[in-house]
Amino acid sequence: MFIKENFKMALDSIFANKMRSFLTMLGIIIGIASVIAILAVGNGAAQEITSTFSDLGATTINLTANTVDEPDKALEQEDLVVLKDSIDEIRYISPNETITGTASTDMDTRQSVISYGTPDLQFLSQAMSSNLIHGRYFNQVDFDESNEVVVIDTDGAEALFGRTDVVGETLSMTITQSRFDLRIVGVVEGSFANMQGAFDADQIPLFMAMPQSTIGQQIPQFAGMSSVIIEVEDTEQIEPISNQVVRLLELRNDAVGENIYNARNFLQALDQVNNVLSLFINFIAAVAGIALLVGGIGVMNIMLVSVTERTREIGTRKALGATTRTILIQFLMEAIILSLIGGMIGLTLGILLSNIIAGALNIVPIYTLGSVALVLVFSTAVGIFFGIYPARKAARLNPIDALRFE
Repeated sequence: MFIKENFKMALDSIFANKMRSFLTMLGIIIGIASVIAILAVGNGAAQEITSTFSDLGATTINLTANTVDEPDKALEQEDLVVLKDSIDEIRYISPNETITGTASTDMDTRQSVISYGTPDLQFLSQAMSSNLIHGRYFNQVDFDESNEVVVIDTDGAEALFGRTDVVGETLSMTITQSRFDLRIVGVVEGSFANMQGAFDADQIPLFMAMPQSTIGQQIPQFAGMSSVIIEVEDTEQIEPISNQVVRLLELRNDAVGENIYNARNFLQALDQVNNVLSLFINFIAAVAGIALLVGGIGVMNIMLVSVTERTREIGTRKALGATTRTILIQFLMEAIILSLIGGMIGLTLGILLSNIIAGALNIVPIYTLGSVALVLVFSTAVGIFFGIYPARKAARLNPIDALRFE
């Protein structure tokens, strides 16, 4: 009954001065709304970035070898075969190498970017992993026999032949000083046709894929492997398999403890991205939270004004038997309710604002239970912290002096 009475009195006091109470809550409303909007939009953007990165390679491992001082321990094709045979969870493995050259036919000559590796490259190359339109990808036979074959995309087929169905056709490839002919065995869907509007057609390089063994046969200096891409079954396996790959290579090449081989996985890079994003989001939210401090000072200010205005009321209540504790709780509850109402309005406004911003950015805002709870706890804490001094001042008034107050 005591709490209910104080609650009712606090509401009556707040609604008796609606405009003053609203202006007092404004700092809290702006601060809470800003923090909620920043956290929701920031977390949504982080989730979108994470999802995009995941689509690009959530289950991939990038294997490199630092063999400048020990070239005899460089990665070789036999290492890849052993890794795939020994670790069942490895789905695909291929060198991740590219080289530039010039592709020419009777119709045109164009600069080209050639990806080369094992047949697994079709599942690992971002540029050449599109759906096959005609023919096939180069296979294990092509790789083992170093066949002079190539896979091109529809953009390249149109540029060099004027049509897409060019399986069986021949093009000439020039890389450094070496020139050789390649037979087209497959055509994949073009990935860069949408760039035609931004650049002249002859400025966009063509993208092709061919066996690493063929490159090594034609140009021996490019036969080595500087990096290898490995794809595993799922993300839960990626960390232990990364470690297993390094240990197996160290044992195979007598390089234990030399830190020659490094298997870096997507999750490690994603953790770094998330850490940077979280730091940035929290920093911006903390800056926005300064408005809460301003709002708290506003609560203290209005409560001090209220104590001054109601000095005679306090004196009357004390003369009728109200205790110091009763007066303290009355004014403290008023400050808390003022802050809580501001917090609820700020929360509602923050949700509305975050949806508007997220809609404009084409992302989904993410609200966490922790952030909502933090808003309510913080607004209550503001009321308590900045309401204590005015409440104590009211509670300590001498009833005789208060009744004499004009």
